[in-house]
Amino acid sequence: MSVFKEIDADAKYITKRSKSNFLYSTLFLPREKSEALQILYAFYRCSDDITDSADYTIEEKKTLLSELEQNLISSIEYKNSQSIIFNRLAKVIKIFKIPVEHLVEFLKGMEMDLTQKYYETFNELIQYCYRVASTVGLTIVEVLGYKNPLVKKYAENLGIALQLTNILRDVKEDSENGRIYLPKEDLKRFGYTTDELKRNIYNERFCSLMKYECNRANEYFELAESLLPKEDRRSMFMARIIEKIYRSILNKIEKNNYNIFKTRARISKPRKFYYALGVYIKYNLLKR
Repeated sequence: MSVFKEIDADAKYITKRSKSNFLYSTLFLPREKSEALQILYAFYRCSDDITDSADYTIEEKKTLLSELEQNLISSIEYKNSQSIIFNRLAKVIKIFKIPVEHLVEFLKGMEMDLTQKYYETFNELIQYCYRVASTVGLTIVEVLGYKNPLVKKYAENLGIALQLTNILRDVKEDSENGRIYLPKEDLKRFGYTTDELKRNIYNERFCSLMKYECNRANEYFELAESLLPKEDRRSMFMARIIEKIYRSILNKIEKNNYNIFKTRARISKPRKFYYALGVYIKYNLLKR
């Protein structure tokens, strides 16, 4: 299928084409680490593209995700894959000692998007967030390097905060695509229905629901911040750039009085670069 031609495209091209916040976070990294992260991102991006594609049935998507996992394992265990990116990915995994189970767990998260359109509880949603976001953070910190293993807890909780922010920003688009990530128990708590969500009904109950969820995301940002060891703050500046961008998105949702149906929270390219430069200067050029 064409997706394998896509993943063998230049990793840097995939990153730029996606217009991702990830691109801004790698601007000031050493070349070796930047290229390693672009290869990782190519894997994550193409996995996500499979899940969101309108070109394949659900069964075809499951097959493609399974083939991605097989290629991943084959490139690592047998040092042989027909895919250029997977062979390069295997080298990155070996050089930076990245646990392959993080990438496999990420694929399980992608599968959840194929079969699970609703989440009954917040605990169910957290499992999803861990699989599709925390696992990414756990691979990134291995590339960035750290002194204190507590960094892994920082990555886990930051990943959850980032994914919750994504969910809150994309409530409208996701519901249009048949996915509702806001837990049913929370909708019930505030008396807001899935039917109202699908019809983009903006009212006080929706505002209360969104405020509750935004507070949760902020709590995970704060928890992540508290878990980042002082000795690793400099090496984690890339993660701090992503954190800065996403906290700004969350702030925009709040400033727009949670009306994500009318206005999608966005951060301009110049603003993202400004954030990236500011974080880099703070952690690399100024005295710690």
